[in-house]
Amino acid sequence: MIHTVFITGTTRGIGLELVRQFLETGSKVFATARHPETDALQSLKATHDDALQLLTLDVTNRSEIETAVSSLAGQPVNLLINNAGLYQSRSDDMESLKPETWLQEFHVNAIAPFMVTRALRPNLAAADDALVAMISSKMGSMSDNTSGGAYSYRSSKAALNAVTVSLARDLAGDGTRVVALHPGWVRTDMGGASAPVDTSQSASGLRKVMLGIYEAQNGGFFNYTGDAIPW
Repeated sequence: MIHTVFITGTTRGIGLELVRQFLETGSKVFATARHPETDALQSLKATHDDALQLLTLDVTNRSEIETAVSSLAGQPVNLLINNAGLYQSRSDDMESLKPETWLQEFHVNAIAPFMVTRALRPNLAAADDALVAMISSKMGSMSDNTSGGAYSYRSSKAALNAVTVSLARDLAGDGTRVVALHPGWVRTDMGGASAPVDTSQSASGLRKVMLGIYEAQNGGFFNYTGDAIPW
């Protein structure tokens, strides 16, 4: 049973739905976002009261990471979901992609999840059997890339996968497991209206996978259906 969950990027889409589903199953949730005063989060706060704590967090801001973590006052965290992501290069190609765009996606998608995880390491270790879930993408898979393009987004998610494996090795002594998860092609602002999977289906699948991860799967890359994904 997951007791305390810390989730980044929760104002909409998969992040918001994960907050909703974990609350409905009795977990205490720390929901973070750059602007957590949205109607959806405030409505959940009104319904679930002390079970939901809303924290302001820009995952690229080191001081905001430190402030958010300090507000937990050392409380154990059973599950960290690094969900915040960026795909602003969707319309770029080989000719139009700017290095600034690439660097920003790398910061949000690969560097920030490491920084958040590092800051929460004592809280995760205090749980004694914690899980860090990196919301990655099949677009970060080398084997699955048959169409090319999406240079900055693909490489940022491939980097996140590499971070996942290293953290899985380095945090094993704390009793903390780390996995990369593909949420599916989901109908969100990022995934677009034509995506075949809705947020409820994706979040439900992700929850099931997270709750079922065992020691031998540490450092793995999995679909929201539970199937392993090749690197």
